[in-house]
Amino acid sequence: QVQLVESGGGLVQAGGSLRLSCAASGRTFSRYDMGWFRQTPGKEREFVATIRWSIVHTYYADSVKGRFTISRDNAKNTVYLQMNSLKPEDTAVYYCAARLAGEWDSWGQGTQVTVSS
Repeated sequence: QVQLVESGGGLVQAGGSLRLSCAASGRTFSRYDMGWFRQTPGKEREFVATIRWSIVHTYYADSVKGRFTISRDNAKNTVYLQMNSLKPEDTAVYYCAARLAGEWDSWGQGTQVTVSS
């Protein structure tokens, strides 16, 4: 497992942008698939985006496709989520996650994103 720490959340108006960062510990970061998930009160955690260890492949939830971009810098052990054209329905706690294969088994503590209308 790796230790993950998210940052970059905050309050933004609808139509604005935020960039989330997730810093990972460990020397094997480049071997991990990395993902972003989000959760609102009373709802299950939902998938937002993922980037494979190879960087070549990225996947997005339909609700964020075309607005969010996931990227990673393996030299900095960091994964990013650039969020543009934010909507009030994007308001949630955003979590970073990591896995070598199968289940997502490492999670950060989460960072709050609030989009006002």
